[in-house]
Amino acid sequence: MSKKINWKIFAAIMMLILSIIFYFLHFLIFRDSHHIFIYLLGDVAFVFIEVLLVTMIIHHLLNEWEKRSHLKKLNMVIETFFSEFGKHLLVYVLNFDNNLDKGHDFIIAKNGCEDIDFKAAFRALNKYQADVDIRQIDLHKLSKFLSSKRSFLINLLQSPNLLEHETFTETLMAIFHIAEELAARDLHNLSEDEIEHTKVDIERAYNLLTYQWLSYMDYTRENYPYFFLFAMQTNPFDEKASWLEKWYETTVV
Repeated sequence: MSKKINWKIFAAIMMLILSIIFYFLHFLIFRDSHHIFIYLLGDVAFVFIEVLLVTMIIHHLLNEWEKRSHLKKLNMVIETFFSEFGKHLLVYVLNFDNNLDKGHDFIIAKNGCEDIDFKAAFRALNKYQADVDIRQIDLHKLSKFLSSKRSFLINLLQSPNLLEHETFTETLMAIFHIAEELAARDLHNLSEDEIEHTKVDIERAYNLLTYQWLSYMDYTRENYPYFFLFAMQTNPFDEKASWLEKWYETTVV
């Protein structure tokens, strides 16, 4: 680190010395200090405008473009996640949520697909407490399902687009944790503590998955309305969704 700093200091000093030398040569040749100081002050004055243009305007525009490009790639990954895995898991677990009828009305479009207030939905979701009936879940089937998707999940985690998306990464890690726990336990002889621990793990992943699905719906409504229309027709939280029954048939568990 100190070598890099010393190199930069040396380079800066050399640039200043070279600048002074060339200004001095200019004076020796033309003997016009008035001309030198006019352009020197003009160049220094323009530096502030250049900083404004480059760092505050152009740099900002490039950052915004890069963020949008990154967000677009990230949401393509999230779309793949829900299509291939996430929505199947969400559909399965929510069937065993005893509080579902009490808490997820905010995710259902009652008068068409445009009337969901996502800000209110996020506030309601932050207050929501899931109550998954762990004894009704077939943990063997769930474990088999998660194991079958292990390679898919690992490939998602290797995506560089996920590095800055903490919520989605946390969701994947919560699901991985369930898979590891179920694979390591004797599911035929679970103790009460193990059952309760598994319940907590599933509820954590379920809450994160719900939040991530809602975030994705908010994004698609603004940017890809045709995706959003289909998502609402297969909305896992709306038992009256038009294509939901047919879509249930494809759910692994």
